[in-house]
Amino acid sequence: MRVFLVVVLVLSVVLPLAARDVPLREIADDSGLRLELKSTYFTDTPARVMAHRPVTRTLPSGDEAQVRVETSPSRFTVLLARKAAGAFAGWVQGSWALARNRRTGEFEHIRIFLRSDPYTYIQLRPDEADKNKTLLDVVVYDAFIRRGLPLPVSFDRVLTMRLGDVLALAGERFPVRYYEPSGGNYRDIRAFIANVRGALGGLAFGDDGAIDEHGTYVYIETLEPQRFPPEDTMSQGGLNCSGFAKWLVDGLLGPLTGKLLTINELKAPYGDRGSGITQPWDPVRDLFFGLDWTRNLASAVQQALYPDTPVPLSEFEVRHAPFTQILVRKNGVTEIQSYPEHIIDTGFAAEGIYPLLYTLAVDEPGTIYLAAISDDRGGPRPRLRRYFHVAALVPYFDEENVFRIVVFESAEETSFSRFRTRYPGNFINLVRVPVEGVFEPPLSTLSRLSVTETR
Repeated sequence: MRVFLVVVLVLSVVLPLAARDVPLREIADDSGLRLELKSTYFTDTPARVMAHRPVTRTLPSGDEAQVRVETSPSRFTVLLARKAAGAFAGWVQGSWALARNRRTGEFEHIRIFLRSDPYTYIQLRPDEADKNKTLLDVVVYDAFIRRGLPLPVSFDRVLTMRLGDVLALAGERFPVRYYEPSGGNYRDIRAFIANVRGALGGLAFGDDGAIDEHGTYVYIETLEPQRFPPEDTMSQGGLNCSGFAKWLVDGLLGPLTGKLLTINELKAPYGDRGSGITQPWDPVRDLFFGLDWTRNLASAVQQALYPDTPVPLSEFEVRHAPFTQILVRKNGVTEIQSYPEHIIDTGFAAEGIYPLLYTLAVDEPGTIYLAAISDDRGGPRPRLRRYFHVAALVPYFDEENVFRIVVFESAEETSFSRFRTRYPGNFINLVRVPVEGVFEPPLSTLSRLSVTETR
């Protein structure tokens, strides 16, 4: 618990420093300092290196860097930690770290932090098959955007090369966009989040609850008005996870279309999903409810925004992740695991949802994502995949250029850290909802229209 609290405290202090980050080409060079340190820190014996005490050096640019050694049972790491907000965190933009085997002193890897974000860095490793080459890994939020990209230079040379020269060797194969996001591209998303938060106080959770096209709180299954005990004079109605997702989309579309979506159109099967195995069980277990609901919501948005241009499901459903390997931590051990590609009518494994949302935020600013979560474990036999929960995931960069994810589900805002660990082994299907225009709570839309009609 103590380690967790320290990490949270450090993140809360240092992460906003991303606002001070500069384009990669402007990161202050520290290759001269590394050249000075090579014989005493990079190639000297482990015992001698680990005996060094931290020292602070000033770079030609005027930036300060602390040179220190951190140890673990199996390795030691030489850090050139850049100074920011009076501290040397070790992962402020431009920080450099060389990891060596504690017993043998052999090189393991170099990590260079290109943003003031501990989860975005590049990693350089010796190529064991060719001493004249170095392997480059591009890592964001525990996902390898590139892994083992060969660079035509020895690892010994990389120890003292300028960062710009290293990246130049990778050329266009290095996806620079994931390290240079601009918070200015997310003003509409931030406004959407603020407006939704401002309206949440008037909502409550209600099992099987939604608001129909007339603004009435009803039960999704029967479409009958929600009922409450006579003594309950405060309740106006409630929304479940699906009804809340509809509320969000209605809030985006209402100002554009002047109406709310019907529940029946959202319950309808979307396209050709399932198989001969699932067909007899679908009416009994409602296997695809969450999948159909989110697809129909996203389709309604596409139809409203592009009425003259039919948009196929393949265009607004997320079906590509720019990585095939992720880091997974279990019982204190970090392993590299393969990450499966998108599976039709299933989605992506939950374990990779964090980096997937990071890359989506960079590549598709101005978009939120409706998630349908499914599982095929447990329950009655035969075991069939069932979409049991719906949520809205909103990845974006704030005014200080810090990456964040907001989760709206079941009539409230919840924590993404809990969301991403809530569904181990499950799959998440994502559909895109562009945010264009102003979010207006659905009942406000109907009230405004009603007033207009009476004038």
